[in-house]
Amino acid sequence: MIGLGTIANTIAVIIGGCIGLFLKKGIKKSLQDSLLQAMGIAVLFIGIGGTLSQMLVFKDGHLETTGTMLMIFSLLIGTLIGEIINIEAKLEKLGEIARKILHADEQSKFVDAFVTVTLVICIGAMAIIGALQDGLSGDYNSLLTKAILDSVICMVFASTMGAGVLLAALPLFIYQGLITLCASFISPYLTTAMINDICYIGNILITIIGINLTFNNIIHIRVGNMLLALIVPVVYHIFS
Repeated sequence: MIGLGTIANTIAVIIGGCIGLFLKKGIKKSLQDSLLQAMGIAVLFIGIGGTLSQMLVFKDGHLETTGTMLMIFSLLIGTLIGEIINIEAKLEKLGEIARKILHADEQSKFVDAFVTVTLVICIGAMAIIGALQDGLSGDYNSLLTKAILDSVICMVFASTMGAGVLLAALPLFIYQGLITLCASFISPYLTTAMINDICYIGNILITIIGINLTFNNIIHIRVGNMLLALIVPVVYHIFS
């Protein structure tokens, strides 16, 4: 059945999030803060590792950087448009509506949890390639593997950040579902280079999220207003 992988992945996110919310009740506030910082450091290094794996290359026996201009223009253009339309404010309104529906108390962390987990579980080659495989051949094994990983991620984040994690199931379902449904049409355009560059910029955003989580009481970068940076590599490869 085509689309089963995304359905399983979405259910896994919800189940993992619900388990995390249940565990949250028995975790002291001080421990929650420590676990949140620990997850922040983990996300920070995941983002850095993913970024450097795309950015650093060996050429003629020397270590060089690549994709610097793409990074600069993606972040500049994406942030400029994001700030103009104020994506983060719209996410906060969406989060407030969802918070009331879910009767969540963690208003201050609700949107942060939603944005953080959405990026962590949606950005990556496994999400794109797995959804393509599901749509083209009905092979959902990659997404089932991803579902297991995402359930653990959501469990940990829900236990520290609250119910906003559950909302991340919606963009995941839409994102992977659309790729699956449109797989036969978009697969010729989704080249390896394009997927790599999307993941490259995505990992930079994940790094920024890691910074926000790790230094939660010191700094807050409006990563929501940077989300359109992910579109720039797509436009670049379409017209290049």
